[in-house]
Amino acid sequence: MAGERNPKRFGMDPQSGKLALGSVQIPMPRSRIGRVVVGVGLIFGGVLGFLPILGFWMVPLGFLVLSHDLPFVRRQRRRIGLWWARRRARKAEQR
Repeated sequence: MAGERNPKRFGMDPQSGKLALGSVQIPMPRSRIGRVVVGVGLIFGGVLGFLPILGFWMVPLGFLVLSHDLPFVRRQRRRIGLWWARRRARKAEQR
């Protein structure tokens, strides 16, 4: 449909089980263990970001995947998200 617009989201989509990164959706394993392995692998690959092909962009993506299953990571992600939103609002007021 031409009139429908896909909203930009970041995180796990509960209906499809896919990782939504803006308008891109990446399929994730259905099992919790599989998602934790993918998240830890992304973080580990991000730590080795100085190597070719791997990059530091993998660290936040790994935490995003882990935040779906681990409450501690989810709380930290929400805290950082609130901090970022308040910071952007403060900068917008200063302009």
